[in-house]
Amino acid sequence: MMSGTVVDSGSPTAAVPDELSGQILDEDEDFEVFCKDSTFTDGGSLNASMQTSPGSMVNQYKFEEEEEQPDTKDIFVTVDNPESHVTAIETFITYRVLTKTTRSEFDSSEYEVRRRYQDFFWLKSKLEEAHPTLIVHPLPEKFVMKGMVERFNNDFIETRKRALHKFLNRIAEHPILSCSEDFKIFLTAQAWELASHKKQGPGLLSRMGDTVRAVAASVRGVRNRPEEFNDIQDYVESFSQKMTSLDKITQRIIREKKEYLEELRECGPTYTLWSGSEEELVEPLKQMAGCLDRCCRETEEQVQQLGNNLLPILHEYVLCTETLKAVLRRRDNIQAEFEAKNEALATKRTDTEAMKEEIDKLEDKLEFANNTLKGDWGRWKKSMRADLRAAFINTAEKNVEHYEKCLAVWESFLLSQRTEANEGDDGDRDDS
Repeated sequence: MMSGTVVDSGSPTAAVPDELSGQILDEDEDFEVFCKDSTFTDGGSLNASMQTSPGSMVNQYKFEEEEEQPDTKDIFVTVDNPESHVTAIETFITYRVLTKTTRSEFDSSEYEVRRRYQDFFWLKSKLEEAHPTLIVHPLPEKFVMKGMVERFNNDFIETRKRALHKFLNRIAEHPILSCSEDFKIFLTAQAWELASHKKQGPGLLSRMGDTVRAVAASVRGVRNRPEEFNDIQDYVESFSQKMTSLDKITQRIIREKKEYLEELRECGPTYTLWSGSEEELVEPLKQMAGCLDRCCRETEEQVQQLGNNLLPILHEYVLCTETLKAVLRRRDNIQAEFEAKNEALATKRTDTEAMKEEIDKLEDKLEFANNTLKGDWGRWKKSMRADLRAAFINTAEKNVEHYEKCLAVWESFLLSQRTEANEGDDGDRDDS
């Protein structure tokens, strides 16, 4: 029986100790790029009396979804409280997974378990195995970077935690994947129970057989793919190119802004130092230094916003395109196997009755695969468009806010200098 624990969702997140940087990393705990969620923006509707500044317009813009859907979610998952574990051969992180649900198939309404990255990877693999033509949300990237242990810090853990939280909630929101028995076990089983369940999977020979059949099907290819799946493939290829390009450009923009920020930080002290040798320009020089320091802080916030909000969602959908390509390949493999059986039957190379029965099963499997992919494709596109739109609006708001603040800094400087100049002119006229 699965073990459930009453959850205190308000518990603070444990910090990962700095001593981690001296340990050898487990291959499950490496580096990924994306992490943080974008949020919708709320505000009042546009009206005739509103202010005309760009910031005011954006702040009053209201994001509306294409279609309002009733909230039917009945599983709520939180990933938090990362903890480090050090053994003789590895160092790894586990995350607390808190679940609250009203579903009757669960023995309790609340659960608390701890999971490591490889457990999330196992869940994704099981879902893809059971539902080959459903779109399972991608996990953060997994690759080993030896010699980069110093980057295994709190920022990295926070990044991965957010990505894993998003992964589980995408599954919880899915009408089919959320009903998976593997998902239930992942959320409710204690560590030893989960380890036991993992051992119950298909054996090595069975997995090798599936792999051989998939390779053979991919080599044969499909002869008569339905046009709608050709359209999906074309869309995914085009979308992949656009997202990859935007991802790279955004990374470059962030890198260049960081370089600009470093140079900007050097300006303030230079003006301050200069003010010590220019008696007539002391105040203007000091004010210039203050303005540059304030602009530095605003620019730093802008860089953080791009790195924490826009870049993660762009890279997330770069990974999604790879998931979509894999789903389309799995669908094609099913069709290729169906076509191969039909060809074998036509040449009467095998037992006819047994082959007909197998073909009927494959035909049903292909029809089911096509229908599930078509349904999930529409669902994925709607979610993707909402995510990207929200990220773009959030970025626009933050950019307007950044430039308005910097503009206000320099306008205040101009005002002060003009006031001093006018006062100086009045003093000269009085003396004359």
